Amino acid sequence: MSEKFSPALRIGDLNDFIAPSQGCIVGQLKPNSVKPVNNSEKRAKAGPPVTTEPVKISLKDCLACSGCITSAETVMLEKQSLDEFLSAINKGKTVIVSISPQSRASLAAQYDLSPLEAFKKLTTFFKSLGVKAVFDTSCSRDLALMEACNEFIVRYKQRQSGDDDRSKTSLPMISSACPGWICYAEKTLGSYILPYISSVKSPQQTIGAVFKRYLCQKMSLRPDEVYHVTVMPCYDKKLEAAREDFAFEMEYPDANNVYGDLMAAEVDSVLTSGEVLELIQLKSVDLSSLDESPLDRMLANVTDDGYLYGVNGSSGGYADTIFKHAAKALFGRDTNGPLEFRMIRNSDFREVLLEVEGKTVLRFALCYGFRNLQNVVRKIKIGKCDYDFLEIMACPSGCLNGGGQIKPRAGQSAKDLIQHLESVYMKDVLVADPFQNPIARGLYDEWLEQPGSDKAKQYLHTEYHPLVKSITSQLHNW
Repeated sequence: MSEKFSPALRIGDLNDFIAPSQGCIVGQLKPNSVKPVNNSEKRAKAGPPVTTEPVKISLKDCLACSGCITSAETVMLEKQSLDEFLSAINKGKTVIVSISPQSRASLAAQYDLSPLEAFKKLTTFFKSLGVKAVFDTSCSRDLALMEACNEFIVRYKQRQSGDDDRSKTSLPMISSACPGWICYAEKTLGSYILPYISSVKSPQQTIGAVFKRYLCQKMSLRPDEVYHVTVMPCYDKKLEAAREDFAFEMEYPDANNVYGDLMAAEVDSVLTSGEVLELIQLKSVDLSSLDESPLDRMLANVTDDGYLYGVNGSSGGYADTIFKHAAKALFGRDTNGPLEFRMIRNSDFREVLLEVEGKTVLRFALCYGFRNLQNVVRKIKIGKCDYDFLEIMACPSGCLNGGGQIKPRAGQSAKDLIQHLESVYMKDVLVADPFQNPIARGLYDEWLEQPGSDKAKQYLHTEYHPLVKSITSQLHNW
């Protein structure tokens, strides 16, 4: 949709998932930053209109004060754009692209392909531009799920034993893969909610850590020589990639064999599904007509029979996978097949229970959309939340409905598109326990040792921080 590239963000036109409240005000306070934003002429309390030049802001300037962070129309950032991506290729950098399964499904649906066909044709397309390798984030998703399973077991046992000082606040454990939710939690909810949030990085940042912090060294590449791009269903992933927590000091010597203090990012740039579609159209390419290229198997989550490793759940399968793992590890119960989540308030709030000898021992829930997560957060705050785990996503219907996904075709409703995407998402997919993924197991054997190890915590976990609201973040249009 072309409006997302316009210098004016039409906040009033948005159907936001978080809180459409006001136009971006940062530009008025930082006139020398980096990208044109929504800055119409402002009238002083007394006197004629004040005319200003278009201003530029960076992602770090964002106050998350309105819906632009979690909507389909968002600030286009200088370092998170198609131009920057193409520039990195032209400069001769080693460009790596990692595609999320949700974006793969969005592009597959757009061109009436299966996800595996889309993956192979996207590999052809990106390599024709000069990209060196194309991976998918389902492998890093399995790493993140394995870490989250281990973290949940530890928290559950701590609560049962009471040995840990945080035993009263360790559950419910809340998934941390949605950056829109994380942004809201840090900037709005304060410190009381953060102890509940899983410390495991999202699949995007996990694959960034794997490539920049391990594989670069294995391949004798400096992290700053590699430009790592992810393709995501969500504009918030741009915000996530720019977090200072995910920048690290390079451990590679320069030409004089001296270690510098240069910082590298795990993910250098994020493109949405819609932006990739625009790039395909810009290059006058029909994706469906391209040849299929062999996949780069180093981090491509594909079986020898040509199936994609997958999980139940189009938003990463956190609740489904952790529930099954906990049922087996804690209570010896096998739960084969997809879980039957019972709808509570609406289709975006569903729960699943495990009963042992007539007693409920596990209670998990899917909580999608801002209205539902507000209700859950309120219950946590007053100590009346009975769930052990919450898979929280800011977008209604979860990640397949992310603001960066390709929009419905003419005559197609948003609901019909989501149903179609859910069907496409599971094509070519072999649903398997992440612990059986040979690529993920190999990374533990070679590098991380085991889920929850010191190395795994160093590279695959992070911290979240309550942010003090600035005066500007509380202002309305003026």
